[in-house]
Amino acid sequence: MEHLFTPWRRKYVVEGTREEGCVFCRLANSPEDQLLATEHWYLALNAFPYCSGHVMLISRHHLRWLGDLPAAAREELGPLLARVEDALRRAYRPEGMNLGVNFGRAGGAGIPDHLHVHLLPRWVGDTNFITTVGQTRVVPEDLAD
Repeated sequence: MEHLFTPWRRKYVVEGTREEGCVFCRLANSPEDQLLATEHWYLALNAFPYCSGHVMLISRHHLRWLGDLPAAAREELGPLLARVEDALRRAYRPEGMNLGVNFGRAGGAGIPDHLHVHLLPRWVGDTNFITTVGQTRVVPEDLAD
């Protein structure tokens, strides 16, 4: 059996469950971890990305549902998504893009009670067997960069 070593995940594996509360609420108070910030949203890199450029637009409101957001937050969302899409297109030159929201645990959300939108640049052929067979993703980029 082959082994794939991921030392950068050790801190998450060892300490990840020790922190209380919502990780996105903590990030909302951590400007150094935000790529873009507005009154109702902030943009952050996904710590466990599916591909290069995987970012999340995260609500500053600890709510699960889009319909529960204040009207001003809903009004900010469309223009922000377009702005992030444009930045990803310029930086990565993708052939496509995924935009996704998972509502609640049953809907596939890893952080089920805090609304966030995933944006992922995509390329033809950017998936391979290791995701299916090895339950592993290969991301040719360092999160620290």
